[in-house]
Amino acid sequence: MKILKQVLGIDVAQKELVVSLGRMHEDLTAEIYAGKVFANTEKGFSALLEWVERSTDSNLPVRFVMEATGVYHESFAYFLDERLRQVSIVLPNKINHYFKTLDVKTVTDYTAAEAIARFGLERKLTVWKRPNAVFKNLKQLTRERDQIVDARTVTKNQLHAESCEAEPSKNTIKRLNALIAFLDKQEKEIMQEITAVVKKDQRASDTIKLLTSIPGVGVLTAAIVLAETNGFELIRNKRQLTSYAGLDVREKQSGTSIKGKPRISKRGNRYLRKAMHLPALSAIQCNERFKTVFARLVSRHGIKMKAAVAVQRKMLELMYILYKTNTSFDAEFTREIKKEKQLLQ
Repeated sequence: MKILKQVLGIDVAQKELVVSLGRMHEDLTAEIYAGKVFANTEKGFSALLEWVERSTDSNLPVRFVMEATGVYHESFAYFLDERLRQVSIVLPNKINHYFKTLDVKTVTDYTAAEAIARFGLERKLTVWKRPNAVFKNLKQLTRERDQIVDARTVTKNQLHAESCEAEPSKNTIKRLNALIAFLDKQEKEIMQEITAVVKKDQRASDTIKLLTSIPGVGVLTAAIVLAETNGFELIRNKRQLTSYAGLDVREKQSGTSIKGKPRISKRGNRYLRKAMHLPALSAIQCNERFKTVFARLVSRHGIKMKAAVAVQRKMLELMYILYKTNTSFDAEFTREIKKEKQLLQ
């Protein structure tokens, strides 16, 4: 029987790759027919590729499908890209949702690899592209800064607790202050590096200029958004962007007896969500458009945080629109639209 599609599902761990080979026949039946474990090393990658070539039809390309598991999948993805192989990297939440639809009672690395292979056979997936060097550098720098800021917050809390004790230790306070000063210095150095990276690349510089035209969005926020989306490379629409950020709304409802409260999924890129928090609060304070959106939502349900999250989502979508249309934010245009609506009422 003719084979229409060949897929290798890969469950990635720190030290090993658990893989499953699958194929789809012309009658659209999917078959998982082989599986193996390889080391997550350069030597393991070569052995895996040789095994795949022996076990598949050489006249039909093999799609390599894996989850985005932190950084452990990156080395193998780069290895395959250098050898011109078709690679697709899927968000873990999509695989998790798909796994629940399968009649699988035992969850292991092998069943996970099989599920990924079946997912690749049944779905039309986008081919992964190696991240732009500038955006990859920005991603490393912005995430490093995020870790430093978190460490500084913990240290400041420790300093506050120590200072409020009845008999605080002077040496402990001295060390904590020194650590805070060191972290401040590191953050400053990283911010200087981010600025330098942006200035060197004209495309990144121009895009950040567009994004920072939105009230509340600074250079750091724009850099994080571009870094985490690889310059919106694989984003096709606003809905996909909000889902990737985990700002999409989930609602559980069944008949008249079950109705859960709508809430954001949070199954996405937490760095994007975190980056949009303070800009949204700033925009609510200084921009009429977002202030109106915030006030309308608060009057509807009375929950300020929920309304602030909605503003985060709208700001992120607006950043994508400005990028796609290559235009800057125009506050006057928003005011004119508002005036026209008032005249029509």
